[in-house]
Amino acid sequence: MHARQPVAIRGRAAAARHRRNGFTLVEVLVALAIMAVLSALAWRGIDGMSRTREISQAAMDRTVRLGTVLAQWERDLLAVQQGAGAPALSFDGASLRLTRETPEGIQLVAWTLRGGALWRWSGPPLTRAADLQEQWLRSLQLLGGEPGTLRALDDVQSLQVYFYRGNGWSNAQSSADLAPPAAAPASAPPVVQEALPTAVRLQLTLPAGVLTRDVLLGGPGY
Repeated sequence: MHARQPVAIRGRAAAARHRRNGFTLVEVLVALAIMAVLSALAWRGIDGMSRTREISQAAMDRTVRLGTVLAQWERDLLAVQQGAGAPALSFDGASLRLTRETPEGIQLVAWTLRGGALWRWSGPPLTRAADLQEQWLRSLQLLGGEPGTLRALDDVQSLQVYFYRGNGWSNAQSSADLAPPAAAPASAPPVVQEALPTAVRLQLTLPAGVLTRDVLLGGPGY
């Protein structure tokens, strides 16, 4: 009887050690739950980083696009040509139209707010005043699908233009002094033009706020 006791004790000790070397079902489930929580947290972190990168890239792209649009706006204004057979600079509340000088002739350009976006349309360079006047009249009915139309900037809520005349800024639609009449071909009727303002102010209402850009005609923007 006494000789068998050590064998039984050793057997129970070995079984206890065997149980300690394994995992119970509860332990496995707890470990899996912890791993699932850690994986979810890691995925949320990666997803957040990815979204942040996409937002940053979109903001950078929009900034670059906005800079390009403003640079083109300034180039158009600095090339305004008066006495070409059509109003040199005109704003009707929704569209700014101007005649600009190019090496090939006089080009009509229109910046328009339509459908929450800023559009730029440019016609072909012309050399005859009568053709320019006819193109000006057609530009009053632009629909957005004409050749030379470019969707310049999205998410524009409002467009405001002001002219600097005399000693202050005024609404671009208000009356101004008339410029001296320019010589025109006999085939074209004379065009009464207003004197060009000293500077032009652009105000765009964007989702991030109001953007203001002033351009001094005949000089660099400021």
